[in-house]
Amino acid sequence: MNAIISASQLASELAGENPPVLLDVRWQLSMAKATGEPPFDGRAAYAAGHLPGAVFVDLDRELASAAGARGRHPLPDVGEFGAAMRRAGVSASKPVVVYDGGQGWAAARAWWLLRWTGHPDVRVLDGGLPAWNGPLRSSLPGPALAEGDFEPVPGATGLLDADAAAALARSGVLLDARAGERYRGEVEPIDRVGGHIPGAVSAPTNENVAADGRFLPAEQLRTRFEALGATDGTEVGVYCGSGVSGAHEVLAMAVAGIPAALYVGSWSEWSSDPSRPVAVGPDPQ
Repeated sequence: MNAIISASQLASELAGENPPVLLDVRWQLSMAKATGEPPFDGRAAYAAGHLPGAVFVDLDRELASAAGARGRHPLPDVGEFGAAMRRAGVSASKPVVVYDGGQGWAAARAWWLLRWTGHPDVRVLDGGLPAWNGPLRSSLPGPALAEGDFEPVPGATGLLDADAAAALARSGVLLDARAGERYRGEVEPIDRVGGHIPGAVSAPTNENVAADGRFLPAEQLRTRFEALGATDGTEVGVYCGSGVSGAHEVLAMAVAGIPAALYVGSWSEWSSDPSRPVAVGPDPQ
């Protein structure tokens, strides 16, 4: 099954006999506290215009638990996540398509969580809302027309904690999906200290997409990841700042046919512990 869907294919499926459940997960990494600007309001963006039938899902409240020692976007409580998905109309027997404002990070976080907890058919709208040429609806966020029956069952694989990420950086390939300057420790606008997990390889997730936000062709993505060390038989993991853009890189690897695990706590968890080593500069070590 493909992990992404084009806007034209989505329009066709929405007109078919088994239309997918649509989740709108618009979200932005906000620096509002530092700049004094109002934070991004995903619910307001949803109310201003969304795909017909889409239900808004709040990344900070429904796809993550409260920020703390486990990072800025730690895993949500499984029971609460399942309840949120059922309220949104998600059932195991119906396909799900997730979209966001075009960056793809938030949609990928929802995709990853649903896949990790056992949903068999989840895709991300390639290019997000800007790729959609069909009609939009304007209304306040509301519940799904019919509650779903999805019961999440966390997967036995695909998830890394800090110790597993550190080990994988030595035994396999651990990719850092953040911008290169954050990986190198030249700037760190959010977390306690800049740099990267020793042994991790810089692989900014924005290099997986074209200028319009759509993913590069699968073969091109596969060539990129193989050059970074993600060859056949090699165990691969990904981390970022807080498990959001890292999910986007895991999605890109799925498009390329390469399985990868996600360290959800990511740099926000790793860097909060002074006992954990930090590497700086372009060299992984």
